[in-house]
Amino acid sequence: MQEENDVMRNDDEQEIDLLELARKLWDSRKTILKWGAVGAVVGLVVAFSIPKEYTTTIKLAPEMSDNKAGSGGLGALAAMAGVNLGGSSGADAVYPQLYPDVVGSVPFVISLFDVPVTDADGARHTTVRAFIEEDTSAPWWSAVMALPGKAIGGVMSLLRSDDNAQGDGAVNPFKLTPEENAVVSALATRIGADVDTKTSVISLSVTMQDPMVSAMLADTVAARLKTYVTDYRTEKARRDMEYAQRINDEAKQDYYDAQQKYAEYMDRNQGLVTRAAQTESERLQNEASLAFSLYNQTAQQLQIARAKVQQTTPVYTVVQPATVPLRPSKPSKMLILVGFIFLAAVAASAWILFGRDLVDGFRKKA
Repeated sequence: MQEENDVMRNDDEQEIDLLELARKLWDSRKTILKWGAVGAVVGLVVAFSIPKEYTTTIKLAPEMSDNKAGSGGLGALAAMAGVNLGGSSGADAVYPQLYPDVVGSVPFVISLFDVPVTDADGARHTTVRAFIEEDTSAPWWSAVMALPGKAIGGVMSLLRSDDNAQGDGAVNPFKLTPEENAVVSALATRIGADVDTKTSVISLSVTMQDPMVSAMLADTVAARLKTYVTDYRTEKARRDMEYAQRINDEAKQDYYDAQQKYAEYMDRNQGLVTRAAQTESERLQNEASLAFSLYNQTAQQLQIARAKVQQTTPVYTVVQPATVPLRPSKPSKMLILVGFIFLAAVAASAWILFGRDLVDGFRKKA
């Protein structure tokens, strides 16, 4: 019974404390409103200081391959040449889940440096690297915070010898300069790829400070990614086709040479009925026939190799093409404003409830 009374007394004291805190906040509501107004002003300054960013998104649907399906036509063609393709193809090492890593890799990003782009007004024609270095701005506080680093970097660049400079201006992915590494990092953060594991739809997004540049670069990223995957998947088949083409050319030349020898011999030995002449004629004719048979087989194998290249070439359906964004995706001014007002109100409440009493206590002790 005594314990229940103690519990009820503690609950009453806690309720009284909460009411006291609420009363204290209500009495200081003008202070909270002042702090909220200051937070609103700061939020507006921050929101309008952040440059606008435009995002372009492209959605691609890759071809769903089936190892069992599609082998009928090619298998029938291979059977004519006595070639067994087997029931399944090799494993694909670059599957869609690795596309984000491919897009964010250093060689892929460097390949976008020289992509020509045009701003929204159409007045400036530049490259992606020049746009990142010259036309991409940052908030004013970022520039202020970067001043010491720029000063130190300027001094180091003056002390650095010119022997390390590249004469031809080419970018070496193995050894990037600080400036090139900064551009790679900035561009990699602006390019994104996402794969839906359920539908396998690939979403490519590019965020830039110009809507036209964003759309043009997104279209280029999609084209480069499709080219990269196509080159990878068809590399083995293309090598086999090149080898089959070389063998076919050699067999064709051997057949033409054997046919020419047989024709020249027959022209020189017209009217001869000796056994030796007939034997030589049959031998040359058999060599020409054998050469033609080899030439025919290599031609069939060449057609199979060409069909294999076509079969392994992936097909992508553009579900959502690149379009020039009309509205900026960032920053969200309303969200920033509400966030700063909320933080200011929380800070004011903490000051009223705890901070003011602590400062008064320190003053009294002092």
